[in-house]
Amino acid sequence: MAARIAYADVEIGTELPERRFPIRREDLIRYAGASGDFNPIHWNERFATSVGLPDVIAHGMLTMAEAARVITDWAGDPGALVDYGVRFAKPVVVPNDEHGAELVVGGTVVDKLDRMRVAVDLTARSGGDKVLARARAVVQLC
Repeated sequence: MAARIAYADVEIGTELPERRFPIRREDLIRYAGASGDFNPIHWNERFATSVGLPDVIAHGMLTMAEAARVITDWAGDPGALVDYGVRFAKPVVVPNDEHGAELVVGGTVVDKLDRMRVAVDLTARSGGDKVLARARAVVQLC
């Protein structure tokens, strides 16, 4: 984990380092076991396509968690993330091959708040599509 970021060193417009997260079918099975979410849209291609999806899709909370890692790694402390919300724009489609999907996440500081907190807007894309909308985090810096 990186060293803690100082509030004084951050300006509006500061860009967080972009991260790429591979998501494969086996990751979905592990996440289902950890979360208890065994909805077949996350592991059964036949079921997923029968309900109108293009293929198996990643859990929304998995997508959201991976995006949050960009914030916590940048801040240098998982406890620095004090507020976080997103809207799901599109699902992350996970093909049944050795590559799976790739989630690409970046962020930009959009506001300096009181008490050494900043607001960060995240961008999250997979397969060229925006998968999270209105993704914003409030981060407590030192």
